[in-house]
Amino acid sequence: MPRGEKSKYTDKQERKADHIAEGYEKRGVSDKEAERRAWATVNKDDGGGKKEGGSGRGKHTGHPAAHKGGKTGGKASASRSAASRSEWAKKAAATRKRNAEHHAH
Repeated sequence: MPRGEKSKYTDKQERKADHIAEGYEKRGVSDKEAERRAWATVNKDDGGGKKEGGSGRGKHTGHPAAHKGGKTGGKASASRSAASRSEWAKKAAATRKRNAEHHAH
């Protein structure tokens, strides 16, 4: 199967890639780069095409991209000092405020 061949991907994987690519394009990434990143994300999540004959079928990836968020919460957050957590909270609040102002216009 030549590089870039998408015949082994399921309809769901293709929809997922399209959705991810749209998100990148909204953030100003070029169409070609957005598509490349989207398929890389689908491959990281699913280990390649899921149809019969696909090399990634049935393999568990361990760290799918969809589960990588929230690294500063939980145990990681508890191990930091109160001052450090407070600093992060202030920074997050400022970012939320800035984003709210940006999206209001």
